[in-house]
Formats: sequence, structure tokens, C-alpha cells
Amino acid sequence: MDWVILLASGVLEAVWATALGRSNGLRRPFPTTVFVVASILSLGGLGIALNTLPTGTAYAVWTATGASLTVLWAMLTRTEPASVKKVLLLVGIVTCVVGLKVVA
Repeated sequence: MDWVILLASGVLEAVWATALGRSNGLRRPFPTTVFVVASILSLGGLGIALNTLPTGTAYAVWTATGASLTVLWAMLTRTEPASVKKVLLLVGIVTCVVGLKVVA
């Protein structure tokens, strides 16, 4: 169950990062609220997952999930240009984190 919580927390990391980018320096109320709520839930979930998962591996999974989904969402919404190189690098990030899990 902690892996599910950790992955959900990684998804919420992508949500809060995107909301923060759209908050205009925390001046827009809705994106700012989404940022605050998602960041609290994301960090809370990470904290719960760290009760049973190794810190290094869990943190790597959390950040890789959030970073990869943030970039993927930006490319899908066309706020950031997509390229084959970016997609391959994202695959590399995910592959490395999966490798950490396998050897942990």
C-alpha cells in the first residue's frame, strides 16, 4: 500500500508544480490554492510512505514521478516544446528509478 501512496504523492507533486507555475507568483487564488493543497498532500503521502520504504529509493521514486509527469504534462498541453530527446531522457529517468527499486 505504501508504494501506491508514494506514486499518488508523486502525481500530486506534478500537480503542485504545475499549479505553482500557473499561480503567477502566488497571486492567482485558484492555482495558489491547488498548489498549497497538493503540496501538503504530496509531502504527507511521502512521509507516510517513508515509514516502511527506504528513504533514498522512495525519494527517488517520488521526485522522478513528479518531474516526469510535470514535463510530460507541459509537453501535452504545449506549454513546453516536445521532442524525441526529451521523451528519451524521461524514459531514462524512469528506467533508472525502476533500477533503484530492483536493487534496493
